[in-house]
Amino acid sequence: MLKDILLITPPFTQLNTPYPATVYLKGFLNIKNISSFQMDLGIEVILDLFTKKSLEKLFEYAKQNNRITTENSQRIFALKDDYLVKIEVVIAFLQGKNQTLARQICTNNFLPEASRFEQLDELDWAFGSMGIQDKAKHLATLYLEDLSDFIKECVDENFGFSRYAERLGKSANSFDELYDSLQLDQTYIDEITLQLLKEKLQVVKPKLVCISVPFPGNLYSAFRCAQFIKKNYPEIKVSMGGGFPNTELRSVSDPRVFDFFDFITLDDGELPVELVFKNISNSTNKNPEFKRTFYKENNEVVYINNSLKNDYKQSDLGTPDYTDLLLDKYISVIEIANPMHSLWSDGRWNKLTMAHGCYWGKCTFCDISLDYIKIYEPITAKMLVDRMEELIAKTGENGFHFVDEAAPPALMRALALEILKRGLTVTWWTNIRFEKSFTKDLCVLLKTSGCIAVSGGLEVASDRLLALIDKGVTVAQVAQVTRNFTESGVMVHAYLMYGYPTQTVQETVDSLEMVRQLFELGIINSGFWHQFALTTHSPIGLEPEKYGVIPDYKDISFANNDIDFKDKTGINHDKFSYGLKKSIFNFMHDIGFDLPLQDWFDFEIPSTEIQSYFIEDCLASEENFNIKSSAKIVWLGGKPLVSYTTKTKRGKTLELINLAFHTKNDLLEISFEKEKGEWLLEILETISVKGNSTLNFSQIKESFENKFDDFEPFWYSKPIKKLRDYGLLVL
Repeated sequence: MLKDILLITPPFTQLNTPYPATVYLKGFLNIKNISSFQMDLGIEVILDLFTKKSLEKLFEYAKQNNRITTENSQRIFALKDDYLVKIEVVIAFLQGKNQTLARQICTNNFLPEASRFEQLDELDWAFGSMGIQDKAKHLATLYLEDLSDFIKECVDENFGFSRYAERLGKSANSFDELYDSLQLDQTYIDEITLQLLKEKLQVVKPKLVCISVPFPGNLYSAFRCAQFIKKNYPEIKVSMGGGFPNTELRSVSDPRVFDFFDFITLDDGELPVELVFKNISNSTNKNPEFKRTFYKENNEVVYINNSLKNDYKQSDLGTPDYTDLLLDKYISVIEIANPMHSLWSDGRWNKLTMAHGCYWGKCTFCDISLDYIKIYEPITAKMLVDRMEELIAKTGENGFHFVDEAAPPALMRALALEILKRGLTVTWWTNIRFEKSFTKDLCVLLKTSGCIAVSGGLEVASDRLLALIDKGVTVAQVAQVTRNFTESGVMVHAYLMYGYPTQTVQETVDSLEMVRQLFELGIINSGFWHQFALTTHSPIGLEPEKYGVIPDYKDISFANNDIDFKDKTGINHDKFSYGLKKSIFNFMHDIGFDLPLQDWFDFEIPSTEIQSYFIEDCLASEENFNIKSSAKIVWLGGKPLVSYTTKTKRGKTLELINLAFHTKNDLLEISFEKEKGEWLLEILETISVKGNSTLNFSQIKESFENKFDDFEPFWYSKPIKKLRDYGLLVL
């Protein structure tokens, strides 16, 4: 099975689904006829580690090295036989096999329990809405997390299910600490990782190994893999790309880095990797071309970007390819009893991107100066759905996570219409901006096409700070949009921020009150608070003085992204972290709304200045009678049952047409004058979502007025208003 390139995602990213970088790259290499093999070392290490045989070795290792010192680890070791006998059936259950095991898992005394299960008393009330399968997944997840704690305490302190040795990759301005760690003996996890890598290298025999490093928690393992290849297979070239180098290694200058990697490429990886491969395949080339590539020359780091070729258009990159990955072996876990949160860790998702970059590209905390955000390029809806159908055929999975920076509303609309037109049954979710384009009707359309959830940045629930961020939204607008989604049956997750430059304590408290009201009204389902971080490539990082920030710059020879800083306000925002996260955890489970905000904090905070009905007032909007003439009118429903009757009033007989629309769970019966009703039937046939024709509001109005009188009284009549609630959409 010889291949030109081996693509690797190092430990660890996700347990439930592959990280998409190598999948995208393999799809591109296919159309260039460059053979490749890909592996997700993260899931392979987990599957190797969590077997009866491996756990026996792990328990013995901990015992022989006298590492079992804490009360928790002692309990787990004492119950080791219970862990050993259950581990393989639990892993199989989390892989979607043997689903009948759920009932046993949910009984008392099936799984051994250590410290992770102490939270069960607090969470037990949440399981009622989860169902037995989800409850069992949650309990099985706690069981694995207990074992994870044992590994961290007794075997390898760097272990984590979605990251490994993350500390070494965070704010590593110097390469020294990571370099020194790589000179130490291999860790327990290293040995498993490198054995799996060795086996694959012996089979694939690649000329080039490309290691994608999306996060700081993959960095150490990436270097360990590269170190192993350099020592044992010096003829193989090794290249690094991915999210971490794209943001953190743009000014790398330490030549020791290139004792491990031959190349580091930046930004979109397709053309850089193609050129690297061409150059190593043609070593006699005296004038090599590279695209955004670092390497070492005469013991100095050089950056070469001499290729005149433009990056490939998104339409020319091919369909992502999941071949080689162990798709039936990924593990679905549920860490907390929250349906929205579980999307990240539960279920296998095919990953696609609607558009490269961000169509907004203005937020001042975001790395908008970098090409992966700055260069906006959408794909057509037709091509997207072509790729969806191809992936369904290849993977057998109908679930899609669109990993956009912010999916464009117009493209989401076109995507939904194309899905419905083709009669596809898919489930999908994505990241958005909470902008006013997401009307009630658009949200209904998205839900009908299979959209189950959206996540988006509310950031700081303060209009002053949202304007400073240049978010392009207001709190009222966010409330209206999230209401449109949740009322349509689409779950909403909000990213929240505290500690933004110049943010006052009062604004933090008021922001929490806004969030409390959003949860209480049920118009957001999930949220996460993160503290503002100053990054090099953001507008604030580029011009800190404009935002009241005093940066503390360090000498950079390796990673450069997060910058230590002081806010001129002098406020210690760190102290809000625990209270904000505790409050939102409760709000997500529909409790704690009546508690004073002060109860979430162990220090004095000011009272909120936000009225308790503020968000409710934001939602009290009057019906909008202004419809754009270019608005597309779409009918989601089917054909009605038709009957005719007559009605006599004051000696005049009126012919009526009666239309009975059966929906999945309801029946709508409406009547019109015969001629107008028959005209409506023709229009509904034309604008049906399953047809090829579309009409805008102006065209429909013109068609009506060619036969009858003014259109507006008809359009705003009670029967049409009812029809609007049953799938007649204005988009």
